Amino acid sequence: MNTYKETVEWMFQQLPMYQRVGDQAFKKDLTKTLQFAKHLGEPHKKFKSVHVAGTNGKGSSSHMLASVLHEAGYKVGLYTSPHLKDFRERVKIDGQLIDKKSVVNFVKTHKKFITDAKLSFFEMTVGLAFDHFAKQEVDIAVIEVGMGGRLDSTNIITPEISVITNIGLDHTAHLGSTLPEIAREKAGIIKKGIPVVIGEKHKETTPVFKEIAEKQNAKLVFAQDFRFPQYSTDLKGDYQNKNMKSVLGAVKLLREKGWNIPEECLKNGLNSVKLHTSLQGRWDILQEKPKVICDTAHNKEGLKLVFKQLKREEFQHLHIVLGVVNDKDLESILPLFPKDAQYYFCKPEIPRGLDAGILAEKAARFNLEGRIFDSVSKAYEVAVNSALDEDLVFVGGSTFTVAEII
Repeated sequence: MNTYKETVEWMFQQLPMYQRVGDQAFKKDLTKTLQFAKHLGEPHKKFKSVHVAGTNGKGSSSHMLASVLHEAGYKVGLYTSPHLKDFRERVKIDGQLIDKKSVVNFVKTHKKFITDAKLSFFEMTVGLAFDHFAKQEVDIAVIEVGMGGRLDSTNIITPEISVITNIGLDHTAHLGSTLPEIAREKAGIIKKGIPVVIGEKHKETTPVFKEIAEKQNAKLVFAQDFRFPQYSTDLKGDYQNKNMKSVLGAVKLLREKGWNIPEECLKNGLNSVKLHTSLQGRWDILQEKPKVICDTAHNKEGLKLVFKQLKREEFQHLHIVLGVVNDKDLESILPLFPKDAQYYFCKPEIPRGLDAGILAEKAARFNLEGRIFDSVSKAYEVAVNSALDEDLVFVGGSTFTVAEII
C-alpha cells in the first residue's frame, strides 16, 4: 500500500464508512476517538478551533467562515465531510488540500493501531485532520460535525466558539424523531464556558438550547436577534443568506474573544468563498444553454429552499436527474419535487445508492414520471442532450449524485 490511490482504497474498503454503508458505520461512542487522539499525542489540543453543527448549511457556513478568517490573515484549517471527488477535500489549510504523501504516511504509520482498534472511517479521518492541523501549526481550524454533535468524533475539541446552523428532521434513526430530540444531540457540542451561536430560532428547539447553555454556563446568542448590515456572497443559493447569519453571529463572538477580523476582511471573505475554499455543489451553475444547475440538498428543509429558488428560474422545460441513497425518507421529500418536469432516475455508484427502478416506482406514486438509467453519468448525458437551449437541467437528490457529474 504505497500509493495514494491504494491508501484511499484501503481506507474505504477496510473500514465501515457511513456515507457508503449507512447504519453499521455509525458509532454512538467517543471512546475510540479519544484513544486514537491519545495515541497521536492529542493533536486536538494543539490548535484553536470553531465547531460547526446543524442539519443544513453547516458545510457552507464552515467554508464561509474559513474564507473570512483567511482574509483576516490567519492560517486556517478546514475539516468537512463528505467529499465530492477526492477524499482530500475533507482536510484543507488555506484552501489547499492535504497532500497525498501526508495521507499515505499517516495511514502507513498508524495502520496497526487503526486495524487493532477497529476504528471507523470517520474516526480515522478526524484523527488524520487533527494531526495535520497540529503539525502545520494552523492559527485556527473550522471543524464541521459529521452527524449530530454530542457523540460525533469531532466532539473531542474545546473550541473558541460553537455554531449550530439549524435543526431539521434528518438522520432520525440516530438522532431522534422530533426537533427537540435532534436539537439535544446537536447541542452536545456546547462546552463549559464556550459561547455558542444558533443560526435559526424555533419555538420547539429554543428551550433545549437555553437549558443546555445554562447548564454549561455558555453564552448563548441567536443570530436572528441581531441586525447585521447587508452582506453579499459569491455562493449563489438563496439559502446562503440563512447560512450567512450563522457566520455573522460567529464572527461577532470571535471578535469578542479578541480575534482580529476587520470589516473589509469580512466582506471580502464572504465574496471569495469559492476562491479561498473551492466549495462545490451548492447551487452550482455548470453551464448555460441548456442551463445546468446542481445542488447537494437532500433532506426536506434543504430541498424546499432549492425548489423555491428553482421556481424563479426562467426556462421552457425542466429536466431533473435524480438519484438518492437507500435510507432516504422518500415519503417526505418526493412530494416537494415539481410534477411538470421530465425525470431521469439513476443510482449513485455507492453501496447505499437506491436502485433507480425502485426510485422511479416510488416517484410515480407522486406523479413524477421519467426514464430509468443504470448510471448517473448516462442519465445526465441523456438529460443534457434532450434539453433545448431554453430548458433547465437540475441534478440532485444526493451529494453522491452531484459528485458523479461535477
